Amino acid sequence: MSRMRASLVAALVTLTSLVALTTATTAPAHADECYSWGRSLSPGATGDDVAQLQVRVAGWAGYGVNMAIDGSYGAQTTQAVRGFQAAYGLSADGVAGPATYAKIYELQDPDCTPIHFSYAEVDGGCGAGGYSGGSVGAATVQRNLLRAMWRAEALRHRLGDRPLTVTSGFRSQACDRQVGGSGTGQHTYGTALDLVGSSTSLCTIAQGSRSAGFGAIFGPGYPDHDDHVHVDVRAGRSWSAPSCGI
Repeated sequence: MSRMRASLVAALVTLTSLVALTTATTAPAHADECYSWGRSLSPGATGDDVAQLQVRVAGWAGYGVNMAIDGSYGAQTTQAVRGFQAAYGLSADGVAGPATYAKIYELQDPDCTPIHFSYAEVDGGCGAGGYSGGSVGAATVQRNLLRAMWRAEALRHRLGDRPLTVTSGFRSQACDRQVGGSGTGQHTYGTALDLVGSSTSLCTIAQGSRSAGFGAIFGPGYPDHDDHVHVDVRAGRSWSAPSCGI
């Protein structure tokens, strides 16, 4: 009887170990502290989860495409997901599922910013910090900055993951006027970033930005932009970097 009991205990331990191993193997590769998707998304889907996805893949929709963040999974979103998937070695089927989310989680910090950019480098200029005093409320400024940073992350990856530095992000209206702006420009909405690269030419940045979802690109040859590239996520298209053929 004792021998049979011992055999049963051993079998139970083995079964428990197998279940634990299976659970560990099938668990998500990355726990996400910012946002997690609870369903796969495909063309025709709508909702906030679609909008959250769009924020993160908008830089992959194609040349000259400035994709709206509207919560509707249409043709542009499908193309953006395909572009993201292809760029990171995933099956490019245009459907956002576990593999796509796992890659996004790898690229995402706990505050939703992409891993190579942070709120600390895009908050208020002129030494003020924060997100107040702009042309819109602080919460809207932060949402806009997040959209711009994810497109900058796409641009960085397109350029071979060479570092990009933000020299100016959000500016209050007072700060914008202080540095020679109108006081109501894109920086005051949190939609704009000024970029430079330590190992990447300004023209390479400007040219790559055309395929990273930016509505505006101003760089070398445009007045007062010979030392940086300005990109922003305004609607429509306004590009000018004459020295770079743009």
